[in-house]
Amino acid sequence: MKPLTLPPRLLMGPGPINCYPRVLQAMSHQLVGQYDPAMTGCMNEVMSLYRDVFDTQNQHTVLVDGTSRAGIEAVLVSCIEPGDKVLVPIFGRFGHLLCEIAERAGADVHSIEVPWGEVFEPEQIEAAIKQVQPKVLAVVQGDTSTTMLQPLEHLGEICRRHDVLFYSDATASIGGNPFHTDDWGLDAVSVGLQKCLGGPSGSAPITLSERYVDLVRTRHHIEAGIREDDHQAARGSRIRSNYFDIPMILDYWGESRLNHHTEAASMLFCARECAINLLEEGIEASIKRHKTAGDAMLAGIQAMDLMPFGNLSHKMNNVVGVEIPDCVDGEAIRQQLLLDFNIEIGTSFGPLKGRIWRIGTMGYNARQDAVLHTLQSLETVLRRAGHKMALGEGVDAALGVYASAGASHE
Repeated sequence: MKPLTLPPRLLMGPGPINCYPRVLQAMSHQLVGQYDPAMTGCMNEVMSLYRDVFDTQNQHTVLVDGTSRAGIEAVLVSCIEPGDKVLVPIFGRFGHLLCEIAERAGADVHSIEVPWGEVFEPEQIEAAIKQVQPKVLAVVQGDTSTTMLQPLEHLGEICRRHDVLFYSDATASIGGNPFHTDDWGLDAVSVGLQKCLGGPSGSAPITLSERYVDLVRTRHHIEAGIREDDHQAARGSRIRSNYFDIPMILDYWGESRLNHHTEAASMLFCARECAINLLEEGIEASIKRHKTAGDAMLAGIQAMDLMPFGNLSHKMNNVVGVEIPDCVDGEAIRQQLLLDFNIEIGTSFGPLKGRIWRIGTMGYNARQDAVLHTLQSLETVLRRAGHKMALGEGVDAALGVYASAGASHE
C-alpha cells in the first residue's frame, strides 16, 4: 500500500475549503494526556479564544468533538424534551436539517418557509412565534445551499419578549460575515471550522448563554462509575444522547474535569489555530477580505454573461450562486474544472440541484489569486462548451473590484 497522495485541488465550492497552512501544521503536534496540565491549559485557551470569535462573554464556550452537525445536535438534543415546540424558519436545505434533528429529539416542530433565494423579515418570524409559542427558535444564519444570509440582529429581542430560546447555526458564515452573539441576544450558537475559519471539518465550537445552561442543567446526569455521594440527581428528564449531553460536556471542560470522552486532541490544536489566525488578522479585517473576494467573484461572474442566483442584497460574503446557462451541461463543466484545472466548485440541493453552481471564496481561498484563477479557468471551460461571452471580462471585472478595494484602504 502506497502512502496517501491526493491531487492538489483548489476548493472553490461552498465548503470544505483548503486549510490555512498553519492550521495543518498545528494538527501535526504530538499528543499529551487528556489531563496533562498542558492539555487542560490548551482547552482553557480555546475557550477564551472562541469567546472572541463568537463576540461573547459566555463562560460556557467549548468544542463538541465532531463535524458542525455534532454541534447542532448537541445544542438541540440537550434543550429539547419530548413534546417541546420548536420553530424553524426554512430558507434552504439546512433549515430542513434543523427540523430533522429537532424531530429526532422528540420536538413538536413547526416551520415557516420562503422561496429559496430569499430570507425572512423579523415580522414574519415574530408572527410565527406568537402563533406557535415555541420553546426554541432555531435558525441558520448563512445557508450555503441558497447562498443567502438571514439577518439575526432583531430576533434576540423578539425571543426575549416571548420567552423563547434563540439558537443559530452559523457554520457557513462566521468569520466572513458579521456575527455578534451577545449584542444579538443569542442563547446558543454552533459552528464548524471548514468554511471561513479555514480548518478541516471535525470540531464544532459552541457558545451557550447562562439562560441556556441553567435550563439544561435541570437535566444534569452523572454516569455511574464517576458519580460521587455529593452529586445530585437530575430534576428533569435525562438527555437522550450520552455523547451530545451538554451538561456532561461542560463538566469535562469545567473545573471539575469529570471524565466524559477523550478530547480529540489534534482537532483541539486545529481549532485553537483557526481562532488565533482569525483574531490575529482581526475579525473586521477578515470580514472585509471575504467581502472583497466575494464581490470580485460576483463581478467576474456577471461580466461573463452569467446570472447570479437569489436576492443579492442578502447574499453571503463568502459564496455566490450562479445560474447554469441552458447551453451547457452543468455537471460536465464541474468535472472539466476539476480534472483539467484542479478546481472544485459546487452544485446544490433540492429545487436548485442542477440549476445553479455555488462558488465559494472563504478562509484561505478568499484571496485574489484564487479568485482570478477560478474565473479564468471557468471562462476557458465555458468557452469550449459554447457559452458566448466577452473574453477576459471576468478577470478584468474582478481586478477592478480589488483595485477599488485597495484604493479605499489607502
